Amino acid sequence: MASSTAPTSNTTVTWAGAHHQNHKLFSSFSLPLDLGFPSKCISVRKPNSRRGNAIHCAALQSHPVLHYPTQPSHRKEFSSSSDFPENQKTQPPQWNFLQKAAAFALDMAETALVSRERQHPLPKTADPSVQIAGNFAPVPEQPVRHSLPVSGTIPDCINGVYLRNGANPLFEPVAGHHFFDGDGMVHAVTLNDGSASYSCRFTETQRLVQEQKLGRPVFPKAIGELHGHSGIARLLLFYARGLFGLVDHNHGTGVANAGLVYFNKRLLAMSEDDLPYQVRIKPSGDLETVGRYDFDEQLRSTMIAHPKVDPVSGELFALSYDVVQKPYLKYFRFSPEGQKSPDVEIPIGGPTMMHDFAITENYVVIPDQQVVFKLQEMITGGSPVIYDKNKKSQFGILSKNAQTAEDIIWVESPNTFCFHLWNAWEEPETDEVVVIGSCMTPADSIFNECEEKLQSVLSEIRLNLKTGESTRRPIVPASEQVNLEAGMVNRSRLGRKTQFAYLAIAEPWPKVSGFAKVDLSTGEVHKYQYGDQRYGGEPYFVHRDPTSEREDDGYILAFVHDEKTWKSELHIVNAMNLQLEATVKLPSRVPYGFHGTFVNLQDLGNQA
Repeated sequence: MASSTAPTSNTTVTWAGAHHQNHKLFSSFSLPLDLGFPSKCISVRKPNSRRGNAIHCAALQSHPVLHYPTQPSHRKEFSSSSDFPENQKTQPPQWNFLQKAAAFALDMAETALVSRERQHPLPKTADPSVQIAGNFAPVPEQPVRHSLPVSGTIPDCINGVYLRNGANPLFEPVAGHHFFDGDGMVHAVTLNDGSASYSCRFTETQRLVQEQKLGRPVFPKAIGELHGHSGIARLLLFYARGLFGLVDHNHGTGVANAGLVYFNKRLLAMSEDDLPYQVRIKPSGDLETVGRYDFDEQLRSTMIAHPKVDPVSGELFALSYDVVQKPYLKYFRFSPEGQKSPDVEIPIGGPTMMHDFAITENYVVIPDQQVVFKLQEMITGGSPVIYDKNKKSQFGILSKNAQTAEDIIWVESPNTFCFHLWNAWEEPETDEVVVIGSCMTPADSIFNECEEKLQSVLSEIRLNLKTGESTRRPIVPASEQVNLEAGMVNRSRLGRKTQFAYLAIAEPWPKVSGFAKVDLSTGEVHKYQYGDQRYGGEPYFVHRDPTSEREDDGYILAFVHDEKTWKSELHIVNAMNLQLEATVKLPSRVPYGFHGTFVNLQDLGNQA
């Protein structure tokens, strides 16, 4: 095993135009009769807005103060509402008398519900003081900042925009909150001819836009709030608000915070609870939300956050799952021009958590695993997302061009739960499909509090299409075992046999202390460590030349945050030798987040 550590620069750099602001919060009780619902929020702006960049807050209800930090030694609280500028106050909605009366009654009911919830401690998986602490805390939007300081040399082949999605709650939570619940924010670093710029913007989902107008959170949080009897009450409150026209849930409730994909001239931001949202990258490097994208009225169901683009055919493959009614799972694909195939209903026994899947040259590989949705668990006070030990874990192998699921081949893989699958390929000589994924135990530990230490083991799973049998082995030797989560292979070879995977070293969980380049055949591991009290996220591989014979001929891009200085950077690392090529100093903090993509200059110029 080899390891390298990111060098720490001692050079003092002046960041052009950068300025420091303290993010402050206060708490007091207030239930406004004008139904304007002022609350704690991060200001959302269109790219041409003249508003400032501070996090502006007011009060709705009394609750423990959360610190949304900029620097750990300079955390303050608001002392009065004068810190909330007049031109940013939310205007009361134009409701009729009946709507105002209904809103008042429902708000009183919610206040009572929150008061009751606070009488009981929250589990760590729903406690906002845990879930969005430190650099998991949200940041305000940043307009594009050009000519950022660069240490080293940005490789000539990297010209385009690196984008990374993440959860960034607009409002401070008033009750339970899981990190996955936050509103989507995309961070963008434009790299062109050795120079760099940065911006970050909220993806303006229907949910976010409505809550911004109301000045408070009203949409239920799928993981942090929907548990037990209080979760049922929140659903009833939400649908009652919809009945009176106070909110509109008919145009999506998703947060678009997880995945990013560039397909058919569009950058799409996704979470599996909604349709994707199109985000346009402006010539300046700034971002703007175009809107909810249904592929010209072809897509009428949700789409998971990890669709796959076949590097040879250019097609996009995707799944959609439903937690309430049949069909619980559907498969579909899009031509390179965006024409959707008919849905293929996949027969599974019940609603199943299906965050990811895989493709090979000829097949889609569908995991039907043991983390399931059981809404009835809420009636008995539990979480609707649970581990079902009585269910068998299996993979479905289906032809990419299938019109029905009649020929699907199910292969059981006992006690296997992979939150992410990194690649898969066919080995015809043994009638096997090989799947590479990180097997997580306990399987539901991300969603439910657990005493057992989480493990995420990079594994090779072999599915025999003739015998229906499977084998599973850890790829990394036990002596070098570390948690490996969030990453990728060279996507120009997705669905074909690959030698390397680039994966986040998720230790100490849930932070990421570096990334590993793993040889999938030998288990050899080479590590790139970010350094003392430095953490990052998903490593993203950008190839130098897609026709290169060397699979690792490219560069790794990764955001890195220094928890001592409270500053963030973009690291560009040579994927062949794991040597740092360049560091881009960013003008503001980048929270830990989820998944990214890279859009080259040619695609930027061809955006729809």
